[in-house]
Amino acid sequence: MSLSVLVLGGSGFVGRALCEQLTRRLGAGVRITVPTRRLAHAQAVQSLPGVTVVQADVFRDLPALVAGQDAVVNLIAILQGSAAAFEHVHAELPRRIAASGARRVVHVSALGVAEHAPSRYLRSKAAGEAVLQVATQTGALDLTILRPSLVFGEGDHSVNLFARLQHLFPLMPLGGAGARLQPVWVQDLASALVEVLLRRETVGQTYEIAGPRELTLGQLVRLAGRVAGHERPVLPLPAPLAALQALAMECLPGEPLLSRDNLASLSVPNVPSGKLPGLAELGIHPASLEAVLPGYLSPGMGVARLDAWRAKH
Repeated sequence: MSLSVLVLGGSGFVGRALCEQLTRRLGAGVRITVPTRRLAHAQAVQSLPGVTVVQADVFRDLPALVAGQDAVVNLIAILQGSAAAFEHVHAELPRRIAASGARRVVHVSALGVAEHAPSRYLRSKAAGEAVLQVATQTGALDLTILRPSLVFGEGDHSVNLFARLQHLFPLMPLGGAGARLQPVWVQDLASALVEVLLRRETVGQTYEIAGPRELTLGQLVRLAGRVAGHERPVLPLPAPLAALQALAMECLPGEPLLSRDNLASLSVPNVPSGKLPGLAELGIHPASLEAVLPGYLSPGMGVARLDAWRAKH
C-alpha cells in the first residue's frame, strides 16, 4: 500500500508517535510531510525514513502543502490562550483545511466538546468540528474525527509535570482534583490514527479515544508521584481557591501551569460517553497507566536515567 500524508502538528507529542508508527507499519510505502515554522522543532522526526520536514506557515501555505497528498491529519491545538487564539487555531485552521482542496481529513478534537461548553478550549474545538462537518455535507470532504481524553506518555506535559512538582514540594494543592479522566497512552492514540487512515469504513465516523480506566485528577497526580518515587499528599482546593490559584499562575511569566479556562474544561467529565465507537472498534486494546508510567517515571527510567550523571557534574 502507498500513502502520502500531510501531518499538521507532526513535530509535536502526538505527531512524533504517529510518524514513527506510520513508518514502522508501512515502511517504504508511506510518504509523510511535516510542516514546521522552525526546522529545529522537527528534529525528532526528520531522520525517520519517508518523512520530509518543510519550513512553512500552515495558515498561509496550506493549499500548496495539501497538493498531492492522499490525506491530511490535523493535530494542531493549544491548551491556553485568548478567545481569539483559540478561535484562530481550533476553528480557523479547520476552516482553511476544508477550503484547501484536501479530500481525506483525520481531525483530532477532544472529549467533552460542545457549542455551549464552559471553556473556550472546548467551545472552539466544537466549532472546528462543526466547520469540517459542514464540508462533509457538501461531499467535499471524507472526514474522521478522534476525540481523545488526556494523552500521556514519555515527553508529555501533564503526568511528567505532576511527578516533577511532587519532587519539589511536600504538598500538592490541586484545583479540579475531582475531575474525571480516562487517560490514553500516546502510542494507542497513534495506533488509532494509523487505523483510521488505513480503513475506508472509518470515513464519517467519530471515535472516542480513552484508556481502560477512569480516575480523578487527584488520583492521577498521586499515581504519578508514587511511580516516580516521591508521592505527596494532594490537597483538593475548593472552587474559589482553585480559581485564585489559576489566576495567580496566569500572572506569572511564560505559559501558565494552570489557567481558569483549564479549570473550566476540567468541570466537564473527560471520559467517553459510550455512545460512539472507540479503540475496541479499531481493534486496539489500550494500555493502562500502571503498565506504562514505570517505563518513563520510575527512578532511573526515561529522562530520570540521567539524574545520577547530573549529580556528578
